[in-house]
Amino acid sequence: MLSLIQDRPLLISSLIDFAAEFHGDREIVTRTVEGPLHRSNYRELQRRSKQAANALIAMGVQTGDRVATLAWNTCRHMELYYAVSGIGAVLHTINPRLFPEQIEYIANHAEDKFIFFDLTFLPLLEKVAPQLNSVRGYVLMTDREHMPEQTTLANLICYEDWIQARTPEFAWPVFDERTASSLCYTSGTTGNPKGVLYGHRSTVLHSYAVCMRDGLSLSTMDNALVIVPLFHANAWGVPYGAAMCGAKLVLPGPHLDGKSIYNLLAGEECNFSLGVPTVWLNFFAYLDANPEVDRTKVRLERVVIGGSAAPRAMIERFATEFNTFVLHAWGMTEMSPLGTVGTLLHKHRNLPLQQRLDYQSKQGRAVYGVDLKIEDDNGNPLPHDGKSSGNLKVRGPWITSGYFKEEGGRILDQDGFFTTGDVANLDPDGYMQITDRAKDVIKSGGEWISSIDLENAAVGHPEIQEAAVIGLPHEKWQERPLLLVVRKPGSSIDKDGVLRFLADRIVKWWMPDDVIFVDELPHTATGKLLKTRLRDQFKDYRLPG
Repeated sequence: MLSLIQDRPLLISSLIDFAAEFHGDREIVTRTVEGPLHRSNYRELQRRSKQAANALIAMGVQTGDRVATLAWNTCRHMELYYAVSGIGAVLHTINPRLFPEQIEYIANHAEDKFIFFDLTFLPLLEKVAPQLNSVRGYVLMTDREHMPEQTTLANLICYEDWIQARTPEFAWPVFDERTASSLCYTSGTTGNPKGVLYGHRSTVLHSYAVCMRDGLSLSTMDNALVIVPLFHANAWGVPYGAAMCGAKLVLPGPHLDGKSIYNLLAGEECNFSLGVPTVWLNFFAYLDANPEVDRTKVRLERVVIGGSAAPRAMIERFATEFNTFVLHAWGMTEMSPLGTVGTLLHKHRNLPLQQRLDYQSKQGRAVYGVDLKIEDDNGNPLPHDGKSSGNLKVRGPWITSGYFKEEGGRILDQDGFFTTGDVANLDPDGYMQITDRAKDVIKSGGEWISSIDLENAAVGHPEIQEAAVIGLPHEKWQERPLLLVVRKPGSSIDKDGVLRFLADRIVKWWMPDDVIFVDELPHTATGKLLKTRLRDQFKDYRLPG
């Protein structure tokens, strides 16, 4: 027997229509690429999205066509989020931090029909355009005043001219909710990037998780500074979740330095923000270098940190300096990306700070819709004892079933689980902790050393800005850890000082065999430590003794 309930498709266009009707005056603030602040709202976003939809159709964009963006977090980019998917086409957000060769590859692999881009990326596109086989045209996301006088891009279109020429009268089409909506490629640290094809249904369901109290708890009460890029797994779903609940959005454009972040947090009274650890390291570095800055203007209540593990020292500093609760979250491009969130259970509500940090330092508990399991290398399930680490697998209604154009072949096990490539453990309360990437874990004398835990312990030193740990070959122990350290400005800490600091914070056999100080560490296009490059750089390095 089937239910007697109406069947309405879950479509992305319904989110912006809801926001325009019930939260129409709620602000969307952008620090534009051109410089000034721009203020809009959900009603205006809907109007311009419909203009853009009419313009896309006039260009010949059809259902299933891929329309690419090379763009920062701006209101114009948000307009394309709804316009492209709303007409049944696929929004392909390209990560501009990828190598030009990777951008060429994914644009050709996706068979993008048009590319919309910000002024910042004009030189990049001029360089790669001759190698883009399917692209019919380019739209520069600016106004007539800021259009370049000369460019090698043929028939370049001005975005504001393009959108203003069309009427906002438009009825969103209704189609199967399983229709593809957006395409995001993995960062491709090894091999070519692979495409993850999201759908309308999966995106709307994911938006509910973003707004759940045990998800990111996004609501109309929030002023959200969205630092995580719109080209990084759909900004962790916040652009859609914000429309679902009517949260104020503050979009920083290309201005991601510590001073700019502070000014937006203070000026727009943001109580909520999201970003990778590197962004927050820069934010704190700005505060440290400018002690006169008024910290009372930062009114953050919650900060979501993901992309890579947040150091315990960072979580603690947010708590002690701003009374900000850090939601340590984990996910992947393949997961839309939300998987786990570091919310606390009722029994944890009165824990003292240091005990609370024990839980916040983990990657959190699964949100409804995500199933987790950990297995050993033979596929046997491991106990949820908080100690047994194994291969982490996931499944759920917003998790990929395969890569675009079947790249990589079959990627699910017999039970429909996707292998994440992370090594993790689960405790009896369901808290998951990533102990390493499978390719990064250090195998020493038959035991595993977590490079993530070692890095976080090192970053706890007040004179260390950033740290990375890689395993190097060892004749006796198979592998031993090498610690690479970036000092904070003005620091004179040496190897002995680092090792003394670590001595009572890690087990003895985890102690790095050597410490090397570097000016900077390489990162992937999504802000993670690029350990493949570090392993290649130090492949011939001989550890002491």
